[in-house]
Amino acid sequence: MVAGSETDKRLLERVAEVYEWVDLQVCSGGEMAGVCRSCGDCCDFETFDHRLFITPPEIMYLAANSGSGTVKPMPGDRCPYNVDGRCTVYEYRFSGCRIFCCSADEDFQSGLSEAVLQKLKSICVEFQIPYRYTELAVALNAFTAV
Repeated sequence: MVAGSETDKRLLERVAEVYEWVDLQVCSGGEMAGVCRSCGDCCDFETFDHRLFITPPEIMYLAANSGSGTVKPMPGDRCPYNVDGRCTVYEYRFSGCRIFCCSADEDFQSGLSEAVLQKLKSICVEFQIPYRYTELAVALNAFTAV
């Protein structure tokens, strides 16, 4: 991604649009969406027995909005953006982070996840980016190795 190109700007706008849509769906989901306790437990993937998968447009969006244009590696089982139980990239967090809530209805989350993945896949097609659905640690560590 060449920072500042019109194509890059449009890609980032498209991801932002998807995230806005996700946030709206979660807000209108009521009890089905659950209520997050903001405890950060789900960011400790091994302890919580949870996995987070992301797509290329999402990691590109995070890198572009990180301030440094890079992402942090993930050497362990805890999200590197969770500091003292708080998300340090909350505004730019991945779709899975936006959707998942430990008290939410699993069918609601699953349906919303599938819809979001279709939107992210369409971004990959539109911008000719290979579509990958990759576990967070693998994606972050591969991106930082580039």
